[in-house]
Parts: sequence; structure tokens; C-alpha cells
Amino acid sequence: MSNGGMQRLLGGPPGAVLARLAFMSVLVGAFLAVFGLTPPDIVLALRDLFHDLFGFGFDALKEAGRYFLYGAMIVVPLWVLLRVLGRG
Repeated sequence: MSNGGMQRLLGGPPGAVLARLAFMSVLVGAFLAVFGLTPPDIVLALRDLFHDLFGFGFDALKEAGRYFLYGAMIVVPLWVLLRVLGRG
């Protein structure tokens, strides 16, 4: 793969992409640590969610909707902020 192809695949120079990924990994890891979360906790929570969806029917859909709203309260403003800052 040519250097231009590699940059296109990664979204920039490999070193810069690696540095950004490392920085974001530290930030996300610190955020998770503050709230006492670990990746296995998240996987187990997702597993439990899907178990509840199939096991409890509509009550689980209500819970999934709540998870959706909680997530959207964080994701949507971040997305808007990133879109606004990306245009500047």
C-alpha cells in the first residue's frame, strides 16, 4: 500500500493517528476509572441488556429506551460540538 493510501485508510499520517489514539485511550480510560467501570463491566451490562430484551419483553424495551436516551444526552451534544468545531 502506498503512503498516500495508508494515510487515506488511517485518516492522516500514521504517527499522528497513533498519537491521537493513544491520547484518547488515556482520556477514556481515566473517565472509566473515575466511574469505576471496566470494559468487562460494559460487556456484561450489554449482555444483560440483550438478555433482558429477550427475557422480559416490553419492560426491557422501556429500559433500552432509557439507555438510548441517557446515551443520546451525551452523544448528541458531543456530536454537535464536534461538528461545530470541525467547521471552524
